[in-house]
Amino acid sequence: MPRYEYKVVPAPQKGGKAKGAKTAEDRFAVSIEQVLNQMGQDGWEYQRAELLPSEERSGLTSSTVNWRNVLVFRREIEVNFVSTRGPSETPEGVPLAQPLPGPEAVVAPAPIAEEVKEPPLSLKAAEAPEQQEKP
Repeated sequence: MPRYEYKVVPAPQKGGKAKGAKTAEDRFAVSIEQVLNQMGQDGWEYQRAELLPSEERSGLTSSTVNWRNVLVFRREIEVNFVSTRGPSETPEGVPLAQPLPGPEAVVAPAPIAEEVKEPPLSLKAAEAPEQQEKP
């Protein structure tokens, strides 16, 4: 199955000067043609033109939506898959058990160095034992 990468470029907004292009439409078409030919030389295949909304800040607290014309291109990329696994079945076609991926060695956590202290029964600061035994 082929895989693709995509590239989106802004469409030209106005036509440039070109030999033989007399009207605004002709000059605009030439500018689009130049973008398509340049991308084609780099291996990109033209897919479509899109008109998409772009939310942009306007002032300090507001935003506006501007519509942008973009050209979408794609080209096929080569993906090589290399299996790092061994055989998954015997020559007779019997599936082999496969190990689950994980760490090579499991190490137990270090013991707690300090003895666990019980939390106080009240939120007040704990009193010293000598103060509690006074009659």
